Formats: sequence, C-alpha cells, structure tokens
Amino acid sequence: MKLKVRKIYSFVTKDFWTALSTFILTIFALVAILGKWILPYPSEGSGTPNVDHVHIGPGAAHWLGTDELGRDLLSRLMYGARSVLFTSLLVVIVAALVGTVLGLLAAFFGGWIDNAIMNISSLFLSFPPLLLSLVAVSLLGPGLKNSLIALMISWWPWYARLIRNEARFVKLRPFVEIAESMGISRRRIIFRHLLPNVTSPLIIQFAADLGTVILAAGSLAFIGLGAQPPAADWGLLVAQGRSVIFDQWWISTFAGLAIFLVVLAFNSIGDVLRDHFDPRRSQ
Repeated sequence: MKLKVRKIYSFVTKDFWTALSTFILTIFALVAILGKWILPYPSEGSGTPNVDHVHIGPGAAHWLGTDELGRDLLSRLMYGARSVLFTSLLVVIVAALVGTVLGLLAAFFGGWIDNAIMNISSLFLSFPPLLLSLVAVSLLGPGLKNSLIALMISWWPWYARLIRNEARFVKLRPFVEIAESMGISRRRIIFRHLLPNVTSPLIIQFAADLGTVILAAGSLAFIGLGAQPPAADWGLLVAQGRSVIFDQWWISTFAGLAIFLVVLAFNSIGDVLRDHFDPRRSQ
C-alpha cells in the first residue's frame, strides 16, 4: 500500500505542470461533487434570478460578479461543474466501452467482421467530430441529452480503431495461440487476454478525451444546440456574456477561463500518461 502511495505521489509531483494540473482537477472534482453544499448563493446557482443585483462587477459580495439576471457567477460556475464533469465522463465512458468492444471483436475475428466495423468507423471518421456532432444534434434537436448522444456517436470510432490496431498485435502473441489450442472460450480470450494488454493506450486516450469532450460540449452549448437556459453550463455562460463582453466582461471571461483551465489540465495529464506508458514517444 505504501509503495502504491509513493508511486502516485511521485507521478503527481513529477514536474510543476503535472502537479498544477492535478491540483486543478482535484479542485474541479471536489466542486462538482460538493457544489450544492458549498455554493455562496445556492438558489442563484441553480438558476433563480435576483433582479436587485443585475450586472454587479466582481467584489466582496460577489467575487466573480453577477450576470444579466443578478445571479452570482461563482455560484453558477460551481453549480455547473457537476454538469461539465458528468457530461465529459458519460460521453467518454460510453464511447470507450462501445469502441473497445467493437475494436476487440474486429481484431479477434478479422475477416468480414473486421471489414464491416472498420468501414463503418471510417465513415464516421471522415467527418470532424464536432461537425458530426453538429449534424447529429441538429437532427435530434437542441438540449443537453441530445448533445450527449451526438457526442457519443462521433467519439466511439476513435476507440474502435485504436483498440483494433493494438489488439491485432496482441492476438499474434504465443499466449493467445496457446489459449485457443486449450479450448478456452472466445469471450474469455477477448476479455481476459486481449483486453488487459490494450489498457495503456485506452487510458491515455480516455484522459485526453475528457478535456476535448468538455470543449466540444461547451461549443454546442455556445451556439445554442447544447444545454439550454437556465442550466449553468460553462459554454452557455460564455454565450450569454458575449453580447455584453465590453461592459460586463466578467461573465464570459471567468466561464471561458474555467473551461480553459480544466481542458488544459486534462490534456496535460494525458500527455504525462502517454509518456509514462510509452516512453519511446516522448523521445
């Protein structure tokens, strides 16, 4: 146990940026989990207007100022952290699960199954993820639920192709041939022999995608296709403040800064994990 703690500590404190990214993500996770109990103005965080405090700048009463409906911006950002974390985790988990299963099946069985899965994933990958998400959510209709579905549709092919390519090399190893000759079931070979040997690239991709999905979901909300008012989505807060950016700069600025810091932290941790699991790529 002490050895594991030391390994985690050495990983987190590897350099200044890793430590800073870990600190930012820890605060983000704590706010997302404990948000509704630590909000300065709970009702305003959930969307209740306060017309007596409209467009108040940052100060002692409202550290980050208030928005066009008088709601405390710090409370709104803290309240929205849970939605941001839930959105990114749900999209990446579902996309990773679907893509991993399909990638393993394509690598193990090969033939027409491999061709079918790869052709379908190539069709999806021929479009930029955000563009594909825009098309999907335009067909489904605006809203947080539909934006999540749209992002899942556009994200799973990346995992399918990644896992398929990694699993193909694992399948050629002797221990897989031995397992097949012993009559071990295909399902057991896939999930007990192939899957554990492709977890490293899966973890790297998972960590990197969390930040990218937050940015994509924020972009959908910004153009009105994602979360809808009175949701405290960070992308929606940026959009709500763009019309008054020169007079009430704090609305868009602090929401945009929150997105920037969290996405940067996730990307930084993803790079560190990549270097940790595959040192050759860092050379």
